[in-house]
Amino acid sequence: MAKLRNVAVLLAGGVGTRVGLDLPKQLIKVAGMPIMEHTLGILDAHPEVDEIVIMMAPGHLDAVHAMTRGGRYPKVSRILEGAGTRNDTTQAALAALGDEDCHVLLHDAVRPLLSHRIISDCFKALESYQAVDVAIPSADTIIELADDNTIADIPDRSRLRRGQTPQAFLASTLRAAYVEANQDPDFKATDDCSVVLRYLPGVKIWVVAGDEQNMKVTEPIDVYLADKLFQLNAHQPLPDNTDSDYRDALAGKTLVVFGGSYGIGADIARLAERYGANVAAYSRSATKTDVARRADIAAAAADALERFGRIDFVVNTAGVLPISNLVDTTEETIWSATEVNYIAPILIAQEFHPHLKATRGSMLLFTSSSYTRGRKGYSLYSSAKAGTVNLTQALADEWAEDGVRINVVNPERTGTPMRTKAFGEEPADSLLASEAVARASLDTLISSGTGHVVDLRRLDPIAAALASGLE
Repeated sequence: MAKLRNVAVLLAGGVGTRVGLDLPKQLIKVAGMPIMEHTLGILDAHPEVDEIVIMMAPGHLDAVHAMTRGGRYPKVSRILEGAGTRNDTTQAALAALGDEDCHVLLHDAVRPLLSHRIISDCFKALESYQAVDVAIPSADTIIELADDNTIADIPDRSRLRRGQTPQAFLASTLRAAYVEANQDPDFKATDDCSVVLRYLPGVKIWVVAGDEQNMKVTEPIDVYLADKLFQLNAHQPLPDNTDSDYRDALAGKTLVVFGGSYGIGADIARLAERYGANVAAYSRSATKTDVARRADIAAAAADALERFGRIDFVVNTAGVLPISNLVDTTEETIWSATEVNYIAPILIAQEFHPHLKATRGSMLLFTSSSYTRGRKGYSLYSSAKAGTVNLTQALADEWAEDGVRINVVNPERTGTPMRTKAFGEEPADSLLASEAVARASLDTLISSGTGHVVDLRRLDPIAAALASGLE
């Protein structure tokens, strides 16, 4: 039996009345991009998704065409208008898919924190079941009200779940359910699993475990919470690139690395060269490049252009780590640390934006875990790293129309010369390998995402797998 194609339908038909804005809630920007573009990026990056159909609110298709222009999301096959109700929109999507059977995964555009694991689990469940729902346990007691606003019943919480999306189906099964539903004059449903449950009672619906972070942006506070979750967590899953993928993305391209003489910067440069990139590395020790001086940054850009004719990727790993209480910190240290850790990324962004715009390239900055909460002795460093995160997210928004991507990597404690100088020798198994961070940095550079904070932790499967180092 031939393998059925996996089609993701992005349901973006809402109008956003509850968030109190004139534009649809799926177009509200969080972490530098419209909410639905975060969701779209997750679906497009998932290796098991073969095709994406977007069902957009009427009158707003131009916004979707703009975000998909230039092949940024190559799996998008159709952008269509949604219908008056959720059920009508689903049926319009099924009609667009034609009569050939497929696996169809329907997901709310305003759930931008969807994990790759949930998508995989849904497709896996479709190997055994014709319908799949996603749900999480209820932390609250659920009560049922009587008509007079008194409690009629308190169901057993252990058997209750809160429904989420995606929901996944064999397309022919969902079509059959709607054929039956459309013959019922009292038909009413809020989701697609309830249609199957009511009109095809013989079909069992498997339930995949959801995720608390797979929240739906519905109320004004949800916009704030989603933005904070993007800030505090990584929600741009790194692709599982092969050597061939790296060569296709990097061969003949030019990578500029500041802080490229040692540590993570040197490892990024060496790994990129291995995959055929032209690398121009600059540092204070090797090339006398001071990232706090605009003239030095401009000179580096001119040098890279003269040598290679183009600039496709820019990485800044340069940084200093002064450790002291602020009242004990000299004015010289305040200025030098701020210039290197915060002013430098701004100058690099200004000088290299025109070159990255010409190639529709990508920039990568670095933060640290202390950006989420300033720590004693790290006030200068933490505040600069928090500023770098906000700078990244703002520039992702500013540069989106130019096709320039910018992300920031947040590695946990990493074995680098700067860290050794600050803290002395530490157990190697307590630190991320610099080479692992370098590879994850390349993954981020060549990905389609922008405005993301990519967390790298020592116990993450990706980081663990990469910790074997460079060949």
